[in-house]
Amino acid sequence: MSALFWLVMAVLTVVPMLKLLPHFGINKLWALAGIVPIGTLALIWWMALKLQDLERR
Repeated sequence: MSALFWLVMAVLTVVPMLKLLPHFGINKLWALAGIVPIGTLALIWWMALKLQDLERR
């Protein structure tokens, strides 16, 4: 049951990341880092940095 939960959570984070990352200039294959919980946080942080750079321009 626990493995099924983690599989569902991985799918729920990886699929939106596949669509969001290219808008920030990040390769979409990095979305696979969302399988690991710390990877999701790192990707969100990376997108926030890219967003700040876009706002400065």
